Amino acid sequence: MAQALRPNTVGGLFATDGKPHPLQDTLLVVTLVLGITAFVTAMFHNLHLLSSWTGLVGILTGAYGQWISETTRERFGLIIGLGASAVGFFLGMAHGGLFGGVF
Repeated sequence: MAQALRPNTVGGLFATDGKPHPLQDTLLVVTLVLGITAFVTAMFHNLHLLSSWTGLVGILTGAYGQWISETTRERFGLIIGLGASAVGFFLGMAHGGLFGGVF
């Protein structure tokens, strides 16, 4: 009989509690897009400015998203975006940094 009392978590993609979370979902999508952009552009030495800046912004938005996230699915997506952003950021820094090696 305990099965009848469990909530159905198969429903929505991001909100497992049945409530809408527009800010958290927006931060999730922004973090994923920035992470993918930073990760892909980090593979090219001449795009280090783009990869380092998008990685940095992706890390910051992902960290804030983690701070205010309410469901496990949101946190899972944010961790994927944070990881991709961090890899892109660090490779961008290794290839020339945020300011292109001016200093």
